[in-house]
Amino acid sequence: MGTKTVDETGVETGPEAKTDDEKVDVSKVDETTEAEAGAEVETDDTDDVDEPEGLADTEPEGPTGVGQGAAAVVSAGLGLVSLTGGWIATVASARETLVGQLQTSSTASVAKQVKEVYGDAWHATALWGGLFALAALLVGVFVLARPAFGVPGKPQAGWIKSVAWAGVSLGVIGLLLAVLKYTDILLGLPSTS
Repeated sequence: MGTKTVDETGVETGPEAKTDDEKVDVSKVDETTEAEAGAEVETDDTDDVDEPEGLADTEPEGPTGVGQGAAAVVSAGLGLVSLTGGWIATVASARETLVGQLQTSSTASVAKQVKEVYGDAWHATALWGGLFALAALLVGVFVLARPAFGVPGKPQAGWIKSVAWAGVSLGVIGLLLAVLKYTDILLGLPSTS
């Protein structure tokens, strides 16, 4: 039989020296892993699907603000329509022009003809612009006030606030212009006398 020697570093050498693989008792390792595996099976009731860590954290909690964002965009759109006019205002204006032409006789004074044909059409356009402006203003204010009645601690996205403020601003400007047009302060009918 060979002899086993230990060198200065504490490593065994010689034919009798055992390697690291021989020093480990494999039967004890197999018993512990089977026992651990059995304990894991008993306590782990989840599926064996491997999910990346943090995947569950990506799901949004509570409302996402999509409705508020859409309402803010609608508010800004209504504000733009109030300033530029829409097809409803154009149709209402054309209708008032037609009604004015039908109801005014050819013997009526020039002032009456101008008022009936053009003045009422101008007022109809101002009225519809004012309605769109009021709608833009109300929707924008609703979007800005919504977080006060929503989930506590959930801030509203910055772009939603910006677009809602744009809708409110356009609504105020549109409402002001509509009132000025309707009262003939802004671009009133020309004098016929």
